[in-house]
Amino acid sequence: MKQQKIIIIGAAGRDFHNFNTFYRGNPAYKVEAFTAAQIPDIAGRKYPASLAGDLYPDGIPIYEEKELERLIKDLNIDECVFSYSDVPYAFVMGLGAKVNAAGADFKLLGHKNTMIKSTKPVIAVGATRTGCGKSQTSRRIAEILMANNLKVIAIRHPMPYGDLEEQKVQRFANIEDLDKYKCTIEEMEEYEPHIARGNVIYAGVDYEAILRAAENDPDGCDVILWDGGNNDFPFYQPDLTVTVVDPHRPGHELAYYPGEVTLRIADIIVINKIDSADFAGIQKVRENIARVNQGATVVDAASTISVENPDIIRGKRVLVVEDGPTLTHGEMKIGAGTVAAKRFGASELVDPREYAVGKLAETYRIYPNIGNLLPAMGYGEEQISDLEKTINASDCDSVVIATPIDLNRIVKINKPNTRVEYALQEIGKPDMNDVLADFINKIKK
Repeated sequence: MKQQKIIIIGAAGRDFHNFNTFYRGNPAYKVEAFTAAQIPDIAGRKYPASLAGDLYPDGIPIYEEKELERLIKDLNIDECVFSYSDVPYAFVMGLGAKVNAAGADFKLLGHKNTMIKSTKPVIAVGATRTGCGKSQTSRRIAEILMANNLKVIAIRHPMPYGDLEEQKVQRFANIEDLDKYKCTIEEMEEYEPHIARGNVIYAGVDYEAILRAAENDPDGCDVILWDGGNNDFPFYQPDLTVTVVDPHRPGHELAYYPGEVTLRIADIIVINKIDSADFAGIQKVRENIARVNQGATVVDAASTISVENPDIIRGKRVLVVEDGPTLTHGEMKIGAGTVAAKRFGASELVDPREYAVGKLAETYRIYPNIGNLLPAMGYGEEQISDLEKTINASDCDSVVIATPIDLNRIVKINKPNTRVEYALQEIGKPDMNDVLADFINKIKK
């Protein structure tokens, strides 16, 4: 049989996992290239030979996605495999049309060929969109498991923005590990809250190697908690699957890839942000859940916020800094910082766009619908520097910081500022204790 020539279309996450689980070591296929999107500064590098395996002694080049059609023709590609997440169906099939028009087949890999089996019980947490509240749901689950004297090891969906060889397997047990691995702001936002709650979290590039390390963690491991990213489905075969939906974006749960996959495979569906969403949005989400997954248990929840110092907000002209990916490819128009600013009486939300510099100014050009919020973008040192300059140049009285990390540890802010924290709070019954009870009891037997 003729060896199939492949391009994997990705964003430095699912693409590498699909390669590792399905293509690496398989002589029936030759992966000629990866393409990169969504994340800056990924293209122009190589997936290294040490990770790619014996069939790829020179590694695999990574190109900009805009070069895809040329690459298909120049490399005589047979098949392109779409391997990233949080995109509307029209985008996916539009890209499929480009691939087909250039002469190649278009493919989506499912979980049968990409999920890895663990020796430990696995709870997987995902969401239908970026910014639904998946991370706070993961933290709530971890707290319940730990309260039942279970040792939880979290594994986070990949964010390998640095040296891929060095990032093959990463273990984060304390705040110093964030510096050790030169984490971006986006990585810190996901890892730091787990560390602060006392559970170890792993991430990296090779997710089978990561899983085996986590199963044998020196601190012990009773449960693997898959903390998913974007709206991707799990890399590991779960014993229990939790999916979070967002009534602020009703209908998106059936219109984005692979969010609908996460919705359909869920055992438990959390409708988050009921406290701040309107009734029509909540009802539409309920109807869509009933359409595609009647067997799931539904948990209603609020995303509760707390503010360190409300006086820094009250009556002030504030700059609101929100989680970056939630505003960019998550397309949210409101976040915890916005809710806090309005709830605690800010006189005005200052528009930062006229003060944005460098990479942040570019972010506003790429995502023009962000509005008058500042995304906490920090994929590299230059972007972090531009974030600091933009905050400090903004004409405001104070800054409302609604990222999950202490931003003052990363950048020097020259204005009064306060942090907003948010947590999952179940409304009524069933709650998370109820839906986790059987899973916990089976482990304890």
